[in-house]
Amino acid sequence: MTAQQGLLDILLKTSVVPVISIDSISNAVPLARALAAGGLSVIEITLRTAASLDAIRAIASEVESVVVGAGTIIQPAQLEAATRAGARFAVSPGYSNRLLDAAEASEIPLLPGVASASEALNLIERGYRLAKFFPAESAGGVDFLSSLASPLPQLRFCPTGGITRQIAPRYLELTNVLCVGGSWMAPKNLVSARDWQSITVQSRAAAALLAARQSQIGMNSKITPLT
Repeated sequence: MTAQQGLLDILLKTSVVPVISIDSISNAVPLARALAAGGLSVIEITLRTAASLDAIRAIASEVESVVVGAGTIIQPAQLEAATRAGARFAVSPGYSNRLLDAAEASEIPLLPGVASASEALNLIERGYRLAKFFPAESAGGVDFLSSLASPLPQLRFCPTGGITRQIAPRYLELTNVLCVGGSWMAPKNLVSARDWQSITVQSRAAAALLAARQSQIGMNSKITPLT
């Protein structure tokens, strides 16, 4: 199985990937369990805090029902550190040739970010078939991604950035969108209050979008193996 195919299999498990920044390691495991209890079993922990790598390590070792990835990867050293911590995939807001070169030798797959057709074309030339669209809402939103479907059918996306519970279904209707990334199901106030029950309730509503997506006409085009 190629790295890209492995990443596709991970992303097809969900409709929404929670994008989480963890400030306190004590919140990592209970937060992951609350998200999983609501049906969100694929999560991205951003490398924006001092606790992020320890959080990934704790979730990877203690919450078997969750596939944890590392976000905000911007240099090869972070990719290596995330791999050692137990991340199963990595996500970047953009990409550089240096980062893509490192990803080719990495044990885990990278979901690189794009914000333009030219960047998307560069990824296709490097053999990528999956990409993050970031920052989704400010970079053109649903209309922009829809316009890429015909000229660049090879590439499928996980849009992230400014996506809310209300907007997410519009993205999931697109044939070139696999899932969306967002943080609305675990806002900072609920995490700070350790209100895991409310996070589970909001996660359950987000997870329900998967069933709606799977029922769409043309869903088969999203689950065919990557070539």
